[in-house]
Amino acid sequence: YSCSQDNDDSIKFIKKIVETSGDGTSETTLYTYNGDEIVRIDGAKKRTDFTYTDGLINKTVTLNKVSQLLETIEYSYLEGKLVEVESLGNYRINYIHNSDRTVSYEKFTIASTNQQVKEFHGTLYFENENLFKDERILDNTAVGTLTKYSISFDYDTKHNPLYNISGYKKLLNYNEEISSNNSLMSTVITSVSKDDQTTSSANFYTNSFKYDLDNYPIERVSENTVATNGNGSYLKTEYFY
Repeated sequence: YSCSQDNDDSIKFIKKIVETSGDGTSETTLYTYNGDEIVRIDGAKKRTDFTYTDGLINKTVTLNKVSQLLETIEYSYLEGKLVEVESLGNYRINYIHNSDRTVSYEKFTIASTNQQVKEFHGTLYFENENLFKDERILDNTAVGTLTKYSISFDYDTKHNPLYNISGYKKLLNYNEEISSNNSLMSTVITSVSKDDQTTSSANFYTNSFKYDLDNYPIERVSENTVATNGNGSYLKTEYFY
């Protein structure tokens, strides 16, 4: 164990998290590694196994423990950058890495007849190794209707332990989990425009953290507030290394 001074260079990996909801029920999730590669994340409701090729995650298999259904997701890369995510039989996401460091994407749903339906397209924005905004436009909507969705993140300056996992930061479909810092607040804005009328709604999700001496989170309290009625949910997460 390091002495009591702040040590910002240490690399830690989550071994276990315990999540306790507002009603007092708790769930434990265990993390298994091979060196700095994640092998398995095993929770109460689902278990995900990870497969690597050349330091990059190329496949995840998730078992839903409630339904016993398996979902296989394959990841394809070009020059070390993620270009396609395919959930076999379910959906496909294509990514284009732009010169201004944004990432454009399109998501297609795979219908039962193997036809692909374009669900939405959007852009990911990054700053200081953090995903700070995801903007998308829904494509599978009624004629004459424009539906926009955006989620933006505000961060602390401390370590996100998931960022230490080899290849994890490449998984663009994992949202703020791939950022180098921890999200303190996320803001979700949805707007629907039709016939020159636009209706918008906003939801806010806040996280407050406690940290150890190495600036890693040891506790997170998450609350979400729906702007309309002020009601929300509460979740406490404890981190063990």
